[in-house]
Amino acid sequence: MSRKLKIAVLFGGRSPEHGVSLQSAAAVLRHMDRERYEPVMVGISQSGDWFHYTGPVSSIEDGSWNSGESCARAALSPSRSCSALLVLEEQTARQIPLDAAFPVLHGRDGEDGTVQGLIELAGIPLAGCGVLSSALCMDKDRAHQLVRSAGIDVPESFVVKRADREALERAETIGYPLFVKPLRAGSSFGITKVTEKNALPAALETAFAYDSQVIVEECVPGFEVGCAVLGNDTLTVGEPDEIQLSGDFFDYTEKYTLKTSAIHVPARVIPDQRRRIQENAKRIYRALDCRGFARVDQFLTPEGRLVFNEVNTIPGFTAHSRNPNMMKAAGMSFEQVISTLIELAVGS
Repeated sequence: MSRKLKIAVLFGGRSPEHGVSLQSAAAVLRHMDRERYEPVMVGISQSGDWFHYTGPVSSIEDGSWNSGESCARAALSPSRSCSALLVLEEQTARQIPLDAAFPVLHGRDGEDGTVQGLIELAGIPLAGCGVLSSALCMDKDRAHQLVRSAGIDVPESFVVKRADREALERAETIGYPLFVKPLRAGSSFGITKVTEKNALPAALETAFAYDSQVIVEECVPGFEVGCAVLGNDTLTVGEPDEIQLSGDFFDYTEKYTLKTSAIHVPARVIPDQRRRIQENAKRIYRALDCRGFARVDQFLTPEGRLVFNEVNTIPGFTAHSRNPNMMKAAGMSFEQVISTLIELAVGS
């Protein structure tokens, strides 16, 4: 019997989405095929310290993973002759050779190409998007520009820096209501729906708390549809889903509690719309150089027009998250998705 592949599963991180990452990583670990893979758990604290974690998955889930003796200081070696996790023990550094790395990190310093760069520098096969696609998809404005160049509609928008003094005037050209978002953030942190001019300055300040640049974007009528995409050269798409809102937008609370919103899988669309959602998702995925997996979000307007929203290169990965459920509806189990991602990495 061939040996099990050692897969570093990275979780936690410094972004406001630290807690979401813990839930996603716990689900990935629970659904990983232990007959084929041996997970090497790598936790990153909110202060940015790296640890080799050897405790129970339940402690990752409840956030207590780095409070006991199950953690040892660790670092990922950038040396291609090593390709290992270095576990720091007294005066020595023990090496754990790695066959691949699976970052289950959300937001800044985890989903934006930074960790991906370290993994690629070390020559470790990476499960998921690489440096370029991770950075592009995290930057809403640059993602919009590339997707527009691929012939797909995008919302009208403009970028604001703190020193800019023309935001109020430029917003008038878009019209109200509109959305104000941090340029590079996830899980709807810092997003405000603005319905009148007087509320724009406060919305900008809220967004600037999460990034040095902010995007002001038109409010596209209709509803949001998502599509999971899996693969490198040959792409597999999930069954599109639909977000049914009762409030203004799908904010952080609604994303992770669904108190008043609902997600429908499959989306309640006609067959032609379903096909166009999937085809658009593949075009967007390729335009942004994605690999491994991602979730492509679009808006479907009342007139049937599809408008790009964003790509999540490491979407929520719990058993109840959108990505696994879209793939499940297409006939692919959570365990199969994880195994496929790992094999795509080690085989590329």
